[in-house]
This record gives sequence, C-alpha cells and structure tokens, in this order.
Amino acid sequence: MNSINLAFAPALEQANLVRQREISPLELVELYLHRIEQFNGQLGSYVTVAAEQAIADAKAKTEAIAHSTDDLPPFFGVPISIKDLNAVAGLPCAYGVKLLKKRIATEDDGVVTRIKQAGFILLGKTATSEVGTLPYTEPDGFPPARNPWHLDYTPGGSSGGAAAAVAAGLCAIAQGSDGGGSIRGPASCCGLVGIKPSRGRVTHAPYGDRLSGISTSGPIGRTVADAAALLDVMSGYTTGDPYWLPDPATSFLSATQAPLGQLRIAFATTIDPVGTADAPCQQAVLNTVQLLQSLGHVVEPGCPDVGDLIEPFTIVWQSVLSEAGIPFIFLGKMNRWLLNRSRFQSSGKYLRAVSKMQIIARRIVTFFDTVDVLVLPTYLHTTIRVGEWAQLRPAQTMANIIGWVAPCPPFNATGQPVITIPAGFDPRGLPIGVQLIGRPAAEATLITLAAQLEAANPWSQHRPPFPSKD
Repeated sequence: MNSINLAFAPALEQANLVRQREISPLELVELYLHRIEQFNGQLGSYVTVAAEQAIADAKAKTEAIAHSTDDLPPFFGVPISIKDLNAVAGLPCAYGVKLLKKRIATEDDGVVTRIKQAGFILLGKTATSEVGTLPYTEPDGFPPARNPWHLDYTPGGSSGGAAAAVAAGLCAIAQGSDGGGSIRGPASCCGLVGIKPSRGRVTHAPYGDRLSGISTSGPIGRTVADAAALLDVMSGYTTGDPYWLPDPATSFLSATQAPLGQLRIAFATTIDPVGTADAPCQQAVLNTVQLLQSLGHVVEPGCPDVGDLIEPFTIVWQSVLSEAGIPFIFLGKMNRWLLNRSRFQSSGKYLRAVSKMQIIARRIVTFFDTVDVLVLPTYLHTTIRVGEWAQLRPAQTMANIIGWVAPCPPFNATGQPVITIPAGFDPRGLPIGVQLIGRPAAEATLITLAAQLEAANPWSQHRPPFPSKD
C-alpha cells in the first residue's frame, strides 16, 4: 500500500495492519506528521501539532507490539485528532480564542481518556470556531480552516478543523463535538460520516454540562464502521454524569453488520418557518429517499414542527459566552454581539427558555412514535466561501446562520441521535450530506441503516483534489 492510500485508509483497517505487524504505529505517525507539515499551512486544520508526544507514544507502542499482539485495545497505534474545545493534559486548549493560545490543560477530558485507553495516538488539536459557537471555522488570531475539496470554501464549524483533517488525510479519524450541528455540518461539507450521539451516551467528565444537554462529543470518520467503532470507544457513563444511558446490548460496530427489517421513514426538504433547501441539498435528500425505497423501506413525506424552537434554543446556545467568562475585548465581532445579547438575559429568562425548549422537544420526539427514522438535509444550502459573511452586520450573519443550519439544532434540543452521511456533490464539486435522525437512544438503528446505504452507494473511495501529492 503506498503512503497516500495508507493515509486515506479507514482507521479500522489501519488498526488491523498494526495488529498484523504490516505497519508500525511509528510509521503511521510519521506519515501523518509529514502530511501535516506539508499541507496544514494551507488547510488550517490543526492549531496544535503534538509531534514530540505523538512520536514518543508511537515509539513506545511500536516497541510493545514487537513483543506481543495479545489483548491490544481496538485502535492500538492509530493516529487521531482532538478538537480544541476538549482538554488534553500538557497541550494548549484555546477554545478558538487567541487570548488562550498558551493556556495549557492540566488534565484530560473524560472522552480523551477513553480515546487514549483505546490505544489511539494523539496527533494534536484541531481548529474550532471561537468558543465553538459558529458553523464556520474562522476565529480571530488563527488561520481559517479550509475545505480540502475547494480551498476557497469553509469546511463548516465548529468541528471544521477535525473534518478538514480527516478529509485531507491528515489523520485517520477525529473527535468532534456538536451543540447545534457542529459535527454534522463539517461532515456534510467535507464528504464524511459524523455521528451526534444521544444525550447521555458520551460523558462530559470531569466538567459539568454547560448547555442544558444540547451538546455532546462524537466521531467524524470516512466510513460508517469507523464512526461506529469510535462511538463505542467514546461511549459510557462516568460517575456523576448528569445524563446517562445504559450500555447497548451489542457494540455499535456490530450494528454495521446487523440485519435490518423494513423501516418506516419520513423525509422533508423544508424546515418551517425557515425555508426550503437549495436544489443540490434537496436532490441529495430525494436521491437518498429513492435508494431507501429500493432497499425495501417505507418512505413518506413528513417532518415535526420545529419553528418555535429557534428563540429558546438561541437563548440557551448563546449563553455559553457568558458562562465562558472571556473578556468582551478578546472576542471576535460575532461573539461580542452574542455576548451582549446574553448579558441582558436574566436567570429566569434562561430557565424559561430551557423549559420551553424541553416542551417543544417532547412534541418533536412524539413524531417518532410512528416513524423509525427521519431524513433531512444536513444544511439548507451548500457550503459558503471562507470569509463570505465577515463584512456583514452580526444580526444579518445570525439570520444567515439560522437559514443555513436550521435542520440541525432541533435534535440537539431533543437529545436524539443523528448520523450524517455523504449524499453526493454540488455543481462545484463540493460534498453534500444528509441526516438520518433516530428515536432516542437508537444509534444502532441509524448505524445499521447508514451502513446499508453505504453498501448500496459507496462513498469512501472519493478523495478531495487537495492535497493531491505525496
């Protein structure tokens, strides 16, 4: 296998190659560090490269595997990236804020601990939008993250660096987080698989949940199996978690091979009152519907009413800026505007918004009493150019954001699982994804269905034109 094919190989395949001693952890890490050195300057996908730590870990793992391959953790020796909203002990954790570039984390997030225990080698921290609030990754004081399918365009946000890194072959797989579409949007923009798990599936340890249950970590990968296997690694209760789910009866990876009976599936291309998806995103949904029907599923139009969720969700979502405690002067224009808005929120207004959001969420989940899965566009239009909204007034940018990401936040509010899968390309050659939304705690059903769609219409063979050289 040549170096380019190895860089784009699924993480599970890399793990097997390591286990069979056909490739060493050190060779894998050196391959990715070389590609990061070559291409990250143009992509802006990593904000911190942990080269020394990664090489030291890879050397230790290479030495260990020379003596025995017994009882290795599932991803022993496979390189991964961590989003810069999550702490890794000994590395900077800036949250996309230039003031915090030199802030060194003193302990690992719980999800990072689980990733390390699975045998992964951490390559570094990937770019996020400032404080993770925006669906494009252009924080002040950092280079913008760019889409490897076309460098003029954004890879989305806030996990834009993670998705760009995976899509460009700068890591095998990535950890991201999603508080309003921040895994699903970048996965859609970059032609990848992204899973927003159910509320309580992945721990927030050792910290608290800052956003009333709307955010969670999750995987971004090239294949359904990779994403499912990383979700297995990330999942599980940690003592004191405010939300939790029982462990599934079988692994999420095994769900990719599970039989699947006929499902009742709804679909829509309009999110009232925001608007209708543009033609390429509509067609991606309709193509998926046609494929689902050919696979024997019952598919009919339908969508829950989510229109009155915008106001309470926005109140909860923008409150993270007040909670973060970052001085106004050190934030970018859009976040300063959001912080000013949140300053005028009383605690009572916040709690009323949480209550209203939960009431609407109950209504949305009721829709799934008669439906197994809902298919929606991930975003209502294809990706935007880097800096496209930079000169707009914040209120107009906010309206544009809502008009773009509207299909995503309702399912952060409900805590339902969602998987975004590739569903084609727009006329510019930029990827488009669709969302499969499931019943609460029903990740396994979504993973099985996504694997069925992947088998019928494979996508992991597609690679972006950048980078095209070794």
